[in-house]
Amino acid sequence: MALNKPALQETQRVRRYHDAHGGLTITRLLPGDCYATDQDEVLDTVLGSCVAACIRSPRLKMGGMNHFMLPRASGERDSWNDVCGRATRYGAAAMERLINQLLSRGARRDELEVKIFGGARVLVGVSDIGDHNIRFVREYLMREGLKVAAEDVGDVCPRHVRFFAQSGRVRVRRLGAALTRSVTARESRFLDALDREPVSGSIDIFR
Repeated sequence: MALNKPALQETQRVRRYHDAHGGLTITRLLPGDCYATDQDEVLDTVLGSCVAACIRSPRLKMGGMNHFMLPRASGERDSWNDVCGRATRYGAAAMERLINQLLSRGARRDELEVKIFGGARVLVGVSDIGDHNIRFVREYLMREGLKVAAEDVGDVCPRHVRFFAQSGRVRVRRLGAALTRSVTARESRFLDALDREPVSGSIDIFR
């Protein structure tokens, strides 16, 4: 059953539904999505070479997730402040967007709990995008003074990740060969689209 209850902020493609068997509200994220909530929701995504950061304020019981394909757009300067107007399909903007959503709702930077997932080597014939994503997100968090509380990154298999936004609990399931092909095909299409689609969207910076 689809739900329309508003969250803090969300992208248009985020879909929310009720899992009748588990009694859970599930919010599904696709590549390029970024979502934060103070509701009792489970944020759900599937990652191949993409990386997702799950960031939470334990004090406010509020958390969010992003899902990005590349660290930054081709030719973008290596500057964490140079992200205004960049789409959240790129890591630099996706990280700023998620952190800012939480800070704008009262979270403190020094209390943020960060967990990172994904970055598998699943795309054949291109550079190791997964490794680039992992190195990017680790360096970003180090520069921002944010510690990684937990991670499951690298290797060669995709992951199904479920993040319980209020409690901070995460369930990770590694996917088999059949689903790996599906994830690889989806990421290949998304990667091709990055070169064709204009970068859009804007963010506000909270420090």
